[in-house]
Amino acid sequence: MLTQIKGLHHVTSMAKDARTNNAFFTQKLGLRRVKQTVNFDAPDVYHLYYADEVGTPGSVMTYFPFPDIAKGRAGVGEVGTTVFSVPEGTLEFWQQRFAEQGVSVVGREERFGEKRLVFIGPDGDGFALVEARDDARAPWSRADIAADEALRGFHSVSLRLRDGGATEELLKFMGYSQVDQTGNIKRLAIEGGNGADLVDIETLPGSDAARLGAGSVHHVAFAVEDRARQLEVRKALLDTGYQVTPVIDRDYFWAIYFRTPGGVLFEVSTNEPGFDRDEDTAHLGEALKLPKQHEHLRPHLEQHLQPLGD
Repeated sequence: MLTQIKGLHHVTSMAKDARTNNAFFTQKLGLRRVKQTVNFDAPDVYHLYYADEVGTPGSVMTYFPFPDIAKGRAGVGEVGTTVFSVPEGTLEFWQQRFAEQGVSVVGREERFGEKRLVFIGPDGDGFALVEARDDARAPWSRADIAADEALRGFHSVSLRLRDGGATEELLKFMGYSQVDQTGNIKRLAIEGGNGADLVDIETLPGSDAARLGAGSVHHVAFAVEDRARQLEVRKALLDTGYQVTPVIDRDYFWAIYFRTPGGVLFEVSTNEPGFDRDEDTAHLGEALKLPKQHEHLRPHLEQHLQPLGD
């Protein structure tokens, strides 16, 4: 069993409109945009990062907004719900705020003894807020969202799978262990993690496969401290039979990718070097930052990328 993985690092999803996406996360959810850059493989498309003040691993939601993308179709083989942690007693605040902000709320529920508010993003993205006990992570707050109400980072992700058995075994190999079960949902946790410690597996044997599009999660990333530990994880996965990419420099972290038995794309990302490597912490996310191989495209991109607004 691996010991290097310390919880979630980031979740990356697809969107249709960059400005709408930016407004949803920065204004309605109150996260900080910590980086605006571009997709390494499609530099005419933004890669937007939203998180706490400094982009702490376990708090980072990222998006590729493709203007011409079709809407995704929910199903098995994907991350169905991305869940954020909020302090106990704050769901009433968030439900009222969502009503005022025009955010679509599915409803309130309880899972594993935790109160949840389920809501929908602008592209049909599946989200929930969970009142988490004893989450001491520092939030990014703003004038209309107090520090004792603000999001703390990720609580968990929920994987929708036709058969969860092989993915469960993979997560256990990665250092997770089952801590609870209700109906067709198993909860796995990492011990000594970064606060974003939980993965739920929802088994739906009769469901259709998901189709990637706007509102879909592209991949979920798990955190390791540094490149040395990432190489240890990569070797262990290769030795187990997984097809793992070489290490890829993503400017703000190094990444490896592999496809899980249930179809979900996993990434393992380093906590280093972080989002302040090319911007002062006080000004994260304000300027367009480009990978060095795309810097020559700056005049074109600054003219053609959609303005994000504040």
